[in-house]
Amino acid sequence: KSHVPSIQSVSTAAGCGLLSQCVRQLCFQSSQTCQRQFRGLDEDLREIVFVIQSQSNSFHMSWAERQRADLLQQTQSLTQTPPPVLLLHSLTDNEGDWSILPLLPYLSSLFGKNSSWLVFLEEETNVKVTKLLQALRKFDRRKEWFLGKPLHDEESTIIHHYAFAENPSIFKYPDFSAAWALSIPLLDRSDDPLKSDFTIDLKHEVALYIWENGQGPRLTAVPELCTEPEHSPTGEPVKKEDIFVAVKTCKKFHSERVPVVKKTWEREASLLEYYSDHTDPSIPTIDLGVPNTERGHCGKTFAILERYISDAVPKTSWLLVVDDDTLISLPRLQMLLSCYNPSEPVCLGERYGYGLGQGGYSYITGGGGMVFSRAAVVRLLASDCKCYRDDAPDDMVLGMCLNALGLPVTHSSLFHQARPEDYSRDFLAHQVPISFHKHWNIDPVAVFNRWLKDESMSTSTHGLNKSTKEEL
Repeated sequence: KSHVPSIQSVSTAAGCGLLSQCVRQLCFQSSQTCQRQFRGLDEDLREIVFVIQSQSNSFHMSWAERQRADLLQQTQSLTQTPPPVLLLHSLTDNEGDWSILPLLPYLSSLFGKNSSWLVFLEEETNVKVTKLLQALRKFDRRKEWFLGKPLHDEESTIIHHYAFAENPSIFKYPDFSAAWALSIPLLDRSDDPLKSDFTIDLKHEVALYIWENGQGPRLTAVPELCTEPEHSPTGEPVKKEDIFVAVKTCKKFHSERVPVVKKTWEREASLLEYYSDHTDPSIPTIDLGVPNTERGHCGKTFAILERYISDAVPKTSWLLVVDDDTLISLPRLQMLLSCYNPSEPVCLGERYGYGLGQGGYSYITGGGGMVFSRAAVVRLLASDCKCYRDDAPDDMVLGMCLNALGLPVTHSSLFHQARPEDYSRDFLAHQVPISFHKHWNIDPVAVFNRWLKDESMSTSTHGLNKSTKEEL
């Protein structure tokens, strides 16, 4: 994934080797210098709490455990007492801990008296601990600090509720891929109530919460925290025949949106059906008997789930549900799904949250695409969870059902609920995105060709490892 070159090691072994060489040189010059260096690093490490933003899925848990092992291995030669390395998904029983803000008072109570910094890392962020310590030393730990690699909006965007509409670039928020840090004094006022019921773009909402309308600090840029794309090893892509694609549409969009799907990504699907309120053999569409609704599409989505596990369609391991204005790269999705076990109940996409500060629930926002393993669909439909109305928001109802069943929503930042214009350029710069959503004010075919089309994918996905810098 994206990485932190200035605070990273190319590998754990190489990082330790470089550190050992440095220490030997210091000791050769002066034993007192060596002792002072060790004493300083030891003291600094004892004041850091690492929080890995892990997820409750076997693939992500294994990445997080690898990250924790690497951090602890790096610190072994620096201190006798290793720093706390926390896995976010396992701290409490609250599934919404990934939103971090409701968890800050808890972290303050545990570490507020004996620590100076909380350093947050994504599962794949590479860290060179000694460089990180040197970067943090530049800041007075007794003051309120919010540190990271800054992102900003080029234009006001719906995913940020059009905040700072007159000058969107003035407000900075952290790129989580590059790691970010809070000084402990900042946690003293972290028990303020959340400002919104919805969690949409967490990194922006964290920055807004801390800034507190000018009462708190803005994000301070730390050059050592940075990102760059990297070629990552991946497994064999899931076969296209093992993904069933369901496209939700309606009669009024048959001539407007469906042709875009056919012109862009439909050809990469082996098994695809269009579901509408009107049968049109020229597409063709299937009428599931659920009337079109102007708001949510819960009735239609649950009918799709029922059809998926019936004998009406071929049996596959994966179900992808998209809107008719979703733009998506199926070959990239095939690569991503190679990381997951379809025998587990996997629910994958861009994760949003509702009421997470008050025991709410997470959900996959539908526009960017919702991916379910067959095991997840079977568990869902075996429960008593149903739509309370046909026009209820399908993604949120599914989120409530998953929460009731104790099934986690797995997040991937490669799915996008909005258009490329709605995201920071620097954020997209180190991604190979899987999807975008909405045709508003854009040429959707041009957007697909620029952001989602890979020439080498037209006939197969075997060139993906070389042609993309996939962030798996």
